[in-house]
Amino acid sequence: MKILLIEDEPDLGALIQTSLSHHQYVVDWAQDGKTGWEYLTDNRSTYSLAIIDWMLPKMSGIEICQRLRAEKYTLPILMLTARDRMEDKITGLDAGADDYLVKPFGMEELLARLRALQRRAPTFQPERLQLGNLRLDYGNNAIVITTVGKEQSVSLTAKEFQLLEYLMQHPDRTLTHDQIRNRIWALDTESASNVVAAQIRLLRKKLAEFGCEEAIETVRGFGYRLNSARK
Repeated sequence: MKILLIEDEPDLGALIQTSLSHHQYVVDWAQDGKTGWEYLTDNRSTYSLAIIDWMLPKMSGIEICQRLRAEKYTLPILMLTARDRMEDKITGLDAGADDYLVKPFGMEELLARLRALQRRAPTFQPERLQLGNLRLDYGNNAIVITTVGKEQSVSLTAKEFQLLEYLMQHPDRTLTHDQIRNRIWALDTESASNVVAAQIRLLRKKLAEFGCEEAIETVRGFGYRLNSARK
């Protein structure tokens, strides 16, 4: 799952990003409202949830929420704020936030709020994504492959799962190295230049056990494509 964090307090932002990354979330962190809005504009389809502070430089969290909802964007939003008056909570929720967390808070509570938001949004994490004989099993972090009427399940790492999910969401479309890296790894993380190629190799190795390694096609000089005709 990829989360956008918009928080201007460096210590708190770093703590949240580290904690969420430890729990297998991919986190992009913006430290002002304007940058956060640009992240949303450029990468809107990649985020599963946003954690937004109320008081932000350049654009407030309330304004971001209002803009998103005005554009009919249903991204789940957890609002962070030091304001604990009932009137403030009502303002935040009316602006479009789905939940409200008052500072200071513990990381365990933050994680619990995120899990609750996941449960509330049925489209937040689909039960299945299928393409031909490949089906993603979200409950077990696995890929189910059907061969000659027989189903076999292959466990995937978090990154392998995210990579295959992204490819399956865009069948027969070439995704560039940068698109994949920005989707699977945080924007502010310095990842090795060959990290995408290395992850593709690991994923192909698992698919090869079932004769599906050619499903992921290399488009030389550009990136990779999940070829629906080769599964």
